[in-house]
Amino acid sequence: MATIHFILQGKGGVGKSMIASMLFQFYQEEGYEVMGYDTDPVNQTFMSFKEFDNIKLIEIMEDNGDNIDSRKFDDLLEELVASEASHVIIDNGASSFIALGSYIKDSDMLNILAENGHQIYFHTVIVGGQALYDTLNGLNKLFLNFPSSEIIIWKNLFWGKIVIDDKEFDNFKLIQENPEKIYAIIDIPTGNKDLIGKDLQQLFAKKQSFNTGINGKNPIAVKSRLKKYWNEVKERIYNANIL
Repeated sequence: MATIHFILQGKGGVGKSMIASMLFQFYQEEGYEVMGYDTDPVNQTFMSFKEFDNIKLIEIMEDNGDNIDSRKFDDLLEELVASEASHVIIDNGASSFIALGSYIKDSDMLNILAENGHQIYFHTVIVGGQALYDTLNGLNKLFLNFPSSEIIIWKNLFWGKIVIDDKEFDNFKLIQENPEKIYAIIDIPTGNKDLIGKDLQQLFAKKQSFNTGINGKNPIAVKSRLKKYWNEVKERIYNANIL
């Protein structure tokens, strides 16, 4: 049976598709059969990684293209129930965050998947800087709507420290009040923005895998930085115990 990973956050541009792509690569490198789904109705970033096999776009817009048709998530549910992959990665867009969340609740999706032997994790992103409160709001909605689910928080410090009134993340009221709902916290590695920061921006802009970045035509220094960064990411996923 599959381990199903939903990447969910109501704030756009915070790294959801990056996380989806890293999880996909991680499990493939570990030798697992991996399937991916892109349900973003606006920016199909995950789908655009042409190196990755087995990524499918789930069309969720109404036929006139104006609104999200939640019933179209039925196709996703059917495929998830029947999935024979070891790991399934679902990248969901900010614009469909509410729609997919409502569908998961109203369709009894989690119980249906569990009854068919699947393990489910919710992944979400918290960022520093101006979007901190927006991403915390997205996390709070997951806590409220799925109180029995296992939530994995990815901390992205690219835009700044995750601090409120000199309080570190672990001391936020929202975190202190919901420890039993947090399965793991993964700190996305940081580094010099002019070095590894630009290396990563170029890698993801080209929609390339770490394997291509490390073993392709990049300069030796870039390859070395990407290899070091990718090893750090993999170690943190290992430590999260989501194999």
